[in-house]
Amino acid sequence: MLSQVERGETSPTLQVATRIAAGLELRLSQLLRLDEDGAVTVVRAADRRRSPGHGRAGHSYEILTPPLPGQRAELSRHTLAPGAVTGGPGDPPMHEPGSRETALIESGAVLLHCDGGAERLSAGDCVTFDADLPHHFENPGPDEAVLLAVVSAGLRRS
Repeated sequence: MLSQVERGETSPTLQVATRIAAGLELRLSQLLRLDEDGAVTVVRAADRRRSPGHGRAGHSYEILTPPLPGQRAELSRHTLAPGAVTGGPGDPPMHEPGSRETALIESGAVLLHCDGGAERLSAGDCVTFDADLPHHFENPGPDEAVLLAVVSAGLRRS
């Protein structure tokens, strides 16, 4: 049924739309885009979604984009203390199949570990990689490192 709705072949009943919203972890108003105030959405610095307190030691992040329905990209800002990592070698991929990630190193230096390889990146460097592969950033230096990351969702497969 969902694929028929996506292709515009049928219109869901209110009951079906409610079930679709619940499956996507959205409110019905978000699914129908009734709670949008217009074409521009601003996320104020004080309103950013921040990493939970139980994150990895020395790694904090903020999600800078708003949680809008249908959004296919997310911008986040990560801060890594010396020696900190965003994940580990045994962690499963966090992003859906087909996702891409682009990261800009704002300050400091990091190592990107991706699919068994490693790339050293310094302030001003930008990297793009397949985000559905096992990966993590590591700060091997003596100074704090900050990076901006954009994850774009993969192509949906039917």
